[in-house]
Amino acid sequence: MSRSRSEPPESAAIRPFHLPPVVADALANGLQLRSMRRASVPLASATLVLDAGEMGLAEERAGLAVLAGETLQGGTARRTGTELAEALEGLGSAFRVATGWDGTTIGFTCLAERFDEMFALLSEMVQGPSFPSDEVERVRNQRLAAIAQRRMDPGDLADDAMDRTAFDVRHPYHRPLAGTEASIGALGPEAVRAFATSRYSPAGGGLVVVGDLLPDHVTEIARRHLGEWTAPTDAGPSSPLPPGSVERRVVIVRRPGAVQSEIRIGHVGPQRGVSDEIPLRVANLVLGGAFTSRLNLSLRERHGFTYGVHSHFSFRRSGGAFTIGTAVQTEVTAPALAEAMAVVRRFADEGPTADELDRARDYLAGVFPLRMETTAQLAGRLAELVLFRLPDDYHHLFRERIRAVTLESARAAVRAHLHPERAGVVVVGDAERILPEVEALELGSVEVLDG
Repeated sequence: MSRSRSEPPESAAIRPFHLPPVVADALANGLQLRSMRRASVPLASATLVLDAGEMGLAEERAGLAVLAGETLQGGTARRTGTELAEALEGLGSAFRVATGWDGTTIGFTCLAERFDEMFALLSEMVQGPSFPSDEVERVRNQRLAAIAQRRMDPGDLADDAMDRTAFDVRHPYHRPLAGTEASIGALGPEAVRAFATSRYSPAGGGLVVVGDLLPDHVTEIARRHLGEWTAPTDAGPSSPLPPGSVERRVVIVRRPGAVQSEIRIGHVGPQRGVSDEIPLRVANLVLGGAFTSRLNLSLRERHGFTYGVHSHFSFRRSGGAFTIGTAVQTEVTAPALAEAMAVVRRFADEGPTADELDRARDYLAGVFPLRMETTAQLAGRLAELVLFRLPDDYHHLFRERIRAVTLESARAAVRAHLHPERAGVVVVGDAERILPEVEALELGSVEVLDG
């Protein structure tokens, strides 16, 4: 029987997907090892996780972990930055360095037969970085320029103002990840070297390797290159996650003459690995995590307020945040904000429907294998096991846990973690034009700030 072209095809059954096992080991110095054999292509990817993130840094040192990570490839005790770059190019690979709140990750992908040589360079970089003064100064100036650029971008302004609105001033999440103009301006080569000496350590970290290598060979290479690594550790004081504000605040950031308003709605969220993380991820897809989400269907399709709106839970080791973000034309700022709040309130009260939940579950389960195709993708996923202290079978069971989400568990997760009654609101736009209508929404006390 032929099907009309106006009718979408029926979804096929979800195909089975199985990951190779994760083999766990450890070096005598405390460095955790996680390896996965993937012999389909002659490649290998490694990610070294260091317990060297921005958490625990005092406000006057904010951005130091990011600065250190971005300067890491500037040279070692044995090679200049140019010599290091030439060595990497000669092996046909490059390092990837990323610093976040919870740690710094250093990774690479190369031919499996060149893995030992590449790993020797990684070992040299983390155990003997030189952080030359001219390189630190160059990267520091780039950071300062990036901070200045953020003040010119309305989206970045809104993101930063949302963090300041949702988090207590004493909490690191209150500030930008990469620091402020004042903190970065006061940091120099000695501060970067001292940070690396104290925080680039095997303690609290781990090594992940995925590719055409036997786990025993991975352990042997790691022991040979990193087995004597015994740098001291200074994790710094932990910062407790403060509770969300019980009184909703509305912050308007002035952008005179702006033709658009950047809108953010958000509050403190749960940490990575919370017991109902999977049901919450599925529920958020229904609210604002997909093109067919409630927020997008309402604000974009039904009302034409925006080209797109998105909601997101950022899960971090020490807590996270829930954020809704969109941009609308100035004249519809208040109506768009009112509709977004109405959608969130209804969702907080009712949760997803059975049909919405089925679609969200099928989508997340279906796309999951696409995010685990390459050795680099797999290494990045396995690095989360170390970074967020997750069980070794977390990703192996992820798909099944998605399929197991029930209507009640999704709704319970929404009730536990979605709180529109105390969500802060940030609008970056033409304050003089939008202020009266935003105040009329009576969403909370309104504060107007200069951009």
